[in-house]
Amino acid sequence: MVWRKMCRPSRAAKIGVGRMRGSVFCAALAIACVWLAATASQRMNVLASTEGSHEVSDQETTFQFEAEVSRLMDIIVHSLYSNRDVFLRELISNAADALDKIRMLQLTNADARKVDETQEDLKIKITVDPERKVLEIADTGLGMTKEELVANLGAVAKSGTAAFLEQMQIGADSKNLIGQFGVGFYSAFLVADTVSVVSQSYKDSTPHVWVSGAHGSYTVAPTDQTVFGSEEPEAKLERGTRIMLSLKDDAMHYLDVEMIKSLVKKYSQFVSFPIYLYVSEKVTDSEKTQELEQDKIASGILDEGDDDEEEIIVKEEQLADDGITIVHKWVKLNEQRPIWTRNPSELSKEDYSEFYQALSGRFDEPLHYAHFSAEGEVNFKALLFIPSTNPYKQIKEGEVLEGFKLYLRRVLIKDTFQGTMFPTWLRFIVGLVDSDDLPINVSREMLQQSKLLELIRRKLVRKAMDMFRELMVEDQEARARAIEDGLDAPEEPTRYMLFYKQYSKLLKLGVLEDEGNRPRLAKLLRFRTSRTNPEQPEDVISLAEYIDRVKNEQEYIYFHAGETLEHVSSSPFVEKLLELGYEVLYLTDPMDESVLQYLGDFEGMKFMAVSKDNFKFAPADQKEQKRLIKSAKAAYAPLKDFIMNHMSEIVSKVKLSARLSTSPAVVTAVEYGYSPHFEMLTRAQMQADSGDDFITSMMPKQKVLEINPYHPLILHVLDLVLDDPESKEALTLLQSIYDTGLVQSGYYVRDSAKVGSRMNALLAQRLGVQLETPITHEDVKVRLQSDASDSRAASSDPVHDEL
Repeated sequence: MVWRKMCRPSRAAKIGVGRMRGSVFCAALAIACVWLAATASQRMNVLASTEGSHEVSDQETTFQFEAEVSRLMDIIVHSLYSNRDVFLRELISNAADALDKIRMLQLTNADARKVDETQEDLKIKITVDPERKVLEIADTGLGMTKEELVANLGAVAKSGTAAFLEQMQIGADSKNLIGQFGVGFYSAFLVADTVSVVSQSYKDSTPHVWVSGAHGSYTVAPTDQTVFGSEEPEAKLERGTRIMLSLKDDAMHYLDVEMIKSLVKKYSQFVSFPIYLYVSEKVTDSEKTQELEQDKIASGILDEGDDDEEEIIVKEEQLADDGITIVHKWVKLNEQRPIWTRNPSELSKEDYSEFYQALSGRFDEPLHYAHFSAEGEVNFKALLFIPSTNPYKQIKEGEVLEGFKLYLRRVLIKDTFQGTMFPTWLRFIVGLVDSDDLPINVSREMLQQSKLLELIRRKLVRKAMDMFRELMVEDQEARARAIEDGLDAPEEPTRYMLFYKQYSKLLKLGVLEDEGNRPRLAKLLRFRTSRTNPEQPEDVISLAEYIDRVKNEQEYIYFHAGETLEHVSSSPFVEKLLELGYEVLYLTDPMDESVLQYLGDFEGMKFMAVSKDNFKFAPADQKEQKRLIKSAKAAYAPLKDFIMNHMSEIVSKVKLSARLSTSPAVVTAVEYGYSPHFEMLTRAQMQADSGDDFITSMMPKQKVLEINPYHPLILHVLDLVLDDPESKEALTLLQSIYDTGLVQSGYYVRDSAKVGSRMNALLAQRLGVQLETPITHEDVKVRLQSDASDSRAASSDPVHDEL
């Protein structure tokens, strides 16, 4: 009745499928029902055991897999999983589920409690047997009856599976369907030819064994077997499940003890139940004595309530005449505790630091961390760390994030991401998320895009931003104390400045890519300015600080970009601004100019590049400068016409400049054109990609020439033009002024040979030298003889001799 109700279409569903054919609608309902059944089945314990280590009685029964399940197994083995290593994760996860269930049942079920009186602690044990080529995984969990073995391991999905498999085989996009089927147990066939499952349920006094080679059939029979094999003959199967995998020839490396240790550490180190591995080690008598002493010391410092032994010695074998003993023991593999499940008030800074190093494999200390839980539409626990050093110094397209891990009930699901859990600009965050609500596919190797995933992503980004803000507030308080002490900045770099030095480029990348967080990221940016101390790198300001100290009626945030601080601060573009008391942001990072263009404004105040021709002062200053320009405009009309008539190939417009103080002229870009620094960066990039010819065709050839009407050199050129409207001297001077303006403004000089020739001609004119006059050897020889005479005269000078 329950399943019938759950599969019954609602009124909305009836309306939505009114136009569908009846058969299609029935198929859709069938798939939904199969999903519900498979989801319930997935959470059952489906652990296994191995061929040759059980006794099959005469009551053995042979069953046939359903046709769909046989085909499903073929897909699992050859298509579903991209990495065979995950089989161990799946089987350990199933074992942990079984242990969780029996632990819950012990609270409410008297039979479960009765069995537990004679059962050892809840745990998972792994054994490798190279001689038999067998890998065993066992637990002391719920166990299964014969009927449960058949139901859980022999029928993964009933009606609707065929339709799902057809979609898989024709290559249709079936990610959503895959996520509805639980087949983790069958990942064992990735590495095993034969899988045997010995299971003893607390509800049944007789254990049963399930055996299959995934070839279309399986057997289920009563058996009499221990839980953990011949190493512990006294431990009879009271309750639990044991998997035995007869490994394939190409999977023998899974019998290596170190391989098993690494897989457990990677995927299952935070499973809440102890995981033991059976190992055999050769030790000398002295090593054995030392280990026993260490074990005694360790046993006295275990945490309260932690009675899990790190090693359990089973037996020892003494080798004759060698003083060597072979020790067979169970070694605990999951020592690191999942501290994110604990209350943050119980943890110290050292606890977080130790966990950070274990999680990331790094040796530095975290700069800052956040430990939090989220509840609501999606529930999860998370730990985020900011590393002290940035491993991502270069920004690369499509780079994979490797410092973040995703857990499902403390089992690793994914540890490499490409923009899934964090945007690219937050790639440096180290940490983890553990949630029961994650939308994963059947292989648990990839996440499905869903609303829940987007919610998790947003919460993680918001928490990361909170960490940055906390560091920023700490920095602001330290700067305020330094200013009170008469300093420009704190004597020691604050944690925020250490953070900004490492990650400023990624924050700026966030401004470019993350529109939603752009305003918050803008508050994190720091800049050198015309008022900061150039001798003190830590003396920087935020945009908020800039706004707090702007001039009265100032409407814009002024900035100028260049290669170095010296180049920017000495630029003619900032002359008048500094003279009138304005503060200018100095941008020396290649990303800075693009960042401000994307921001557009900060708290209502727009950014203005001082190298563009739309530059304006504050209203009062603008009015005064405009008055000065207006009074000179008529007088300079002939010079402007002269420039446009003779230099129109390189000059698009001539303006009388209000921004210049000591320089005769400057070359600027139009409002939406390339600034000098941006053109230089673009040219460098285009040259690397396309070559010089393409650059020449793409870059604007004409610039705006702004001349200073109150500069003596410009006034002299005006006089030359007034005397001779076709003055060659005026043209030569103007060309040199333009060349100098290009260089001072930071633009690329296209024809350096012509610029050099004009400069030589100007120097020759100034010195009265005729460049066309040829110089002969006799001219040089005469000067050489003259120099020799001077030398002889100097040598006969008594003062010279005395010196």
